[in-house]
Amino acid sequence: MLDRILQEMQQMRYRLDDIENAISSWNPPPLEISESQLFSLPDHLRKTYMNVASKGECNATEVSNLTGRCRAIESSYLNQLARMGWLTKRRDSRTIYFRLISGEVLKETTMAKVKSRAH
Repeated sequence: MLDRILQEMQQMRYRLDDIENAISSWNPPPLEISESQLFSLPDHLRKTYMNVASKGECNATEVSNLTGRCRAIESSYLNQLARMGWLTKRRDSRTIYFRLISGEVLKETTMAKVKSRAH
């Protein structure tokens, strides 16, 4: 029994190392989010956000495969997180990819909002 627990913990460690390596290679790096901010998200959005965080960058189909929810629902949640400023998105042909927002993107978004309010 203890061997199985140890094996499970090693697998989790390997997966965490993979996630850390994926995130550390991002340029610019993602914005750090506190646990309290993360828990402020509703459960359904937090589940979607955490799956994007674990993959690095993904589309609605990939997230739906991870969560078990339909692609249309995940697409809606991903777009909602993007509108809320938690994710950023990019289009590649017909596919839209989402990733965690970076500090640089947040600064650009904030600057654009300030400029639009000034006019």
